[in-house]
Amino acid sequence: MEHRPLGRSGFHVPALGFGAGTFGGQGPLFSAWGRTDAAAARRIVDICLEAGVHLFDTADVYSDGASETILGQALKGRRHQAIVSTKLALRSGPGPNDVGSSRHHLIEGVHAALARLGTDHIDLLQLHAVDAMTPVEQVLRTLDDLVRAGKVRYIGASNFPAWQLMKSLAAADRLGLERHVAHQAYYSLVGRDYEHELMPLALDQGVGAIVWSPLGWGRLTGRLRRGQPWPAGSRLHQTAAFAPPVDDERLYRVIDAMDQVAADTGRTLPQIAINWLLQRPSVACVLIGARDEAQLRQNLGALGWQLDAGHMALLDAASATTPPYPAYPYWNGQFAERHPPPVAAVMPPARP
Repeated sequence: MEHRPLGRSGFHVPALGFGAGTFGGQGPLFSAWGRTDAAAARRIVDICLEAGVHLFDTADVYSDGASETILGQALKGRRHQAIVSTKLALRSGPGPNDVGSSRHHLIEGVHAALARLGTDHIDLLQLHAVDAMTPVEQVLRTLDDLVRAGKVRYIGASNFPAWQLMKSLAAADRLGLERHVAHQAYYSLVGRDYEHELMPLALDQGVGAIVWSPLGWGRLTGRLRRGQPWPAGSRLHQTAAFAPPVDDERLYRVIDAMDQVAADTGRTLPQIAINWLLQRPSVACVLIGARDEAQLRQNLGALGWQLDAGHMALLDAASATTPPYPAYPYWNGQFAERHPPPVAAVMPPARP
């Protein structure tokens, strides 16, 4: 297993991690993702640890906490072998303080997560979303206190706009507090918005990307085909309303390019999608998910080889996007002349 530095923390993580959103299967969204129980989860964890995939990511809202509970049970007796990552800040209960990044919610949330996970510390605690109602200084001081108390080792963010993440990093530097070393972000061949601002920020500030949904919310499994209805067993029937939108023509253009790469390499579409991400700048870890052992082993096949430059260029071209409207200040590619790669690489061509 390849290990990569997590930002500038000095801490290394495996190139592939396991997303435990399939553990528990409670609620309309997570039941569609998977219904892995404790026994099946232990088998999945066995396979992951054997393969060197020892980062496990979850959240307090995944199946109303059941994901954390099942992950903790699956790691019992071998917690020392694992990196445990979880997330807080989304609504986790009906009360007025059961949401956000207030001191109250973060402290209570960490204590509850530790109990469910059956551990005395969280290796990486990430804020699941921005809380614009709590001063960033209070958020960072609370996180710093949790690190100093030994309950959390490293902190990160997830789903933050670039300016909010930079605001947090600048405040941490100004106040001498723990800073975010990771940003868990959506990034895939059909979701490249991460590249426009978050990737340059990550490279400049030393924040490692932990990628969620590398298969574009299940669109890049190879089961979706041009001119055909979604397969009866596709989870998109239940989860499409939660998924980032993708233009159909662009989706099938990407799939056509992936099919060409698959024919050349003998690799599956999921393996190609994950391998492409592993070669992208700023990516520290790609989270894979699986509802069963077969899916897991297929995704593990993304390691141990590399797409060549020609195949990378083919996939880059098929999946290329320009920043969404309003496009200023991205509209003029000439502005990229003094930007180091990959910023220049993802800018649209200069207008005449």
